[in-house]
Amino acid sequence: MNYACHGNETCIDVKNGGGYRCECKNGYRGNPYLEGCHDINECEDANLNNCEQICTNTEGGYACSCRKGYHSTGRVDGECCTPNRTLLIQIVIGIGVGLIALLMGSSWLYLGYKRWKLMRLKEKFFRQNGGLMLQQQLSERQGSTRETAKIFTAEELEKATNNYNESKIIGRGGSGTVYKGILVDGRVVAIKKSKMVDQSQIEQFINEVLVLSQINHRNVVKLLGCCFETQVPLLVYEYVTNGTLSDYIHNTTKESKPNTSWEIHLKIASETAGVLSYLHSAASVPIIHRDVKSTNILLDENLTAKVSDFGASRLVPLGQDQLSTMVQGTMGYLDPEYLQTSQLTEKSDVYSFGVVLVELLTRKKAVFFDKPQEKINLAMYFLSALKDDRLLQVLDDWIVTEANIEQLKEVSKLAMRCLRVKGEERPTMQEVAMELEGLRRMVLHPWVNDEIISEETQHLLGGISMETISYEGGGDSGLGYDTMRNHVALPVNGGR
Repeated sequence: MNYACHGNETCIDVKNGGGYRCECKNGYRGNPYLEGCHDINECEDANLNNCEQICTNTEGGYACSCRKGYHSTGRVDGECCTPNRTLLIQIVIGIGVGLIALLMGSSWLYLGYKRWKLMRLKEKFFRQNGGLMLQQQLSERQGSTRETAKIFTAEELEKATNNYNESKIIGRGGSGTVYKGILVDGRVVAIKKSKMVDQSQIEQFINEVLVLSQINHRNVVKLLGCCFETQVPLLVYEYVTNGTLSDYIHNTTKESKPNTSWEIHLKIASETAGVLSYLHSAASVPIIHRDVKSTNILLDENLTAKVSDFGASRLVPLGQDQLSTMVQGTMGYLDPEYLQTSQLTEKSDVYSFGVVLVELLTRKKAVFFDKPQEKINLAMYFLSALKDDRLLQVLDDWIVTEANIEQLKEVSKLAMRCLRVKGEERPTMQEVAMELEGLRRMVLHPWVNDEIISEETQHLLGGISMETISYEGGGDSGLGYDTMRNHVALPVNGGR
């Protein structure tokens, strides 16, 4: 039978009545009786196709497919597109590499920021602590052959102390902590990390660092340099191996025999007196130590005495013999006249040395317990014994047994003179040093004429000079090697 419908048309029977009618096939659209049926593009309308990824139009229909790296029919109502295994691996690797790159980039930026911030902080501390001032002073002295203080970087000292490891601590006190360190050149040093520094005294601190760094006396702990890149300045000293005099004379019980001799005690006393005399009168700028005590006298491997801790020291301007200061010192060693008047003189060091001398004679601490809960001041205890003619009872037993009694009496009389309440009645450190050196030589060479010794000693002490040291001011400092336990700091009128 011949129908009028053809091509993209299909015949449909008419239900109500006879005959048929033409309609467009699926995938085509139009009027079969006028312009005819033409293909429609199902891919242009998402409602006309069921493709998940790629839709391709065909004559009278469409075909679905997956993108490269995926496989399946690509139809939503069938099997969805599934990534190929190799592509999945590539995506995971790509994401991983991206995350790692992002993390590394962020870390680099963060570390860069931290490094920049640390540099800015170091620069701030360097300026704040007077580093620029010290650099200027050092540059003015570059033509000189004299040794001056070195400015260390924070990294140098961190490396030397293993980042200030607790195991490197060799001393603690009220003024700070002391660490043992090894510099890159192999030198063993002591590094003092102070707790605080008075910002108003920076200029005086710098001047004192310059002066003390140039004191080249065998009985002074050498200041090698400092670091200004931290919140408080760090001081670097030579390392002294045998600890403090306090440890040396107090580390045994009264009943046990000390590993020392009266000759060594006299040697230590003589050397300490000699260096204090040097600081008072032979230096171009007199220095009052202000904290002479057995814990501030160090001993090297040959038991040579080295005075340390100039943190409380004062440089005495030329033409002055006393200074008005805030009272500072250690209980048991503090000059009573200085405590009352706040007038610091060289005789304040003489009193403190007198207490050290009594320690060497009695092996008792400056403040000790005679009975439970009862504190005894060693100086008062010793003077009382001398007054009551009980000297041999207060001297240490092994000293009385070993030493010449007349020599002990001479040293005791010298200590008594050093401990006089009025400073003007005390001897000078030069006189003390001369007497002790004379007594020491008598111990070594009993046959030597005392008058010859006195003349020779006076010549030796008087001939010391310190022309090589220059000075541009004075004042407080944050210097110090060892601890400052039991310190006294009393505000007084006129103190600075």
